[in-house]
Amino acid sequence: MILTADYHTHTPYSHGKNTVDENVAQAKAAGLRQIAISDHGFSHIIFGVRRKEMPQYIADCKAAAQKHGIDVLVGIESNIRGLDGRGDLTERDYENFDVYLCGNHIYIWYDKFADMFRYSYTNFFAEKWFHVKHPSKKRLARNTKAYINAIKNNPIDAITHLNYICPANALEVAKCAADYGTYIELNSKKQHLTDEELSDIVAKTDARFIINSDAHAAVRVGDTKRVEEQLARLDFPMDRIDNIDGRLPNFRFTEFKKHM
Repeated sequence: MILTADYHTHTPYSHGKNTVDENVAQAKAAGLRQIAISDHGFSHIIFGVRRKEMPQYIADCKAAAQKHGIDVLVGIESNIRGLDGRGDLTERDYENFDVYLCGNHIYIWYDKFADMFRYSYTNFFAEKWFHVKHPSKKRLARNTKAYINAIKNNPIDAITHLNYICPANALEVAKCAADYGTYIELNSKKQHLTDEELSDIVAKTDARFIINSDAHAAVRVGDTKRVEEQLARLDFPMDRIDNIDGRLPNFRFTEFKKHM
């Protein structure tokens, strides 16, 4: 397996260690054809990229593409901001971005104060503080609804690290993703989908996948080790992954913008 593109990398615009240029240089050295710079969305209180930074963010991506001779896409890792699945981007933001990722994070500005507790901090405390192994049916249903609404209501290219600190019914989320043309990310930084969940998704849905490093340092751009180890255990059908072995994905966001 050879990675063609890495669509999930961070820089100091959120909380990555290395610059856009350094990430792109590593992507070039790793033999990638494309890289996306996908810093955290505007609603992240601590680490989100700011709208006022967007002109320089875009300029840095263009400069790095010209310097290193590979495609550099302007991306964002949007935050799921509550049960309605609302993300960070409005249609006025769409022209600034090429790749629209979305996942669950903490320390987010929510539209509804109750969602901060019902959706975000409830998950954080249960998963990180109390290490709850079997989340309640109510919490699973709530998280599943948020993921599904995010996919339905936004032209998201990929759901990032599904079930990390936000356990949901992964099968139902993947069914929805397949219906709407959203990829399921296989994240090589975080342990998120179990072997059983991933096998179930493959067997029972038409969902497609991309592998991303979720690199927070340039040295990890293009790193797929964690994912490769899991896929080897499962005898995974590699033709379901669209950013390896010379293939590039057909992103939903690109098609959506053509018809705006």
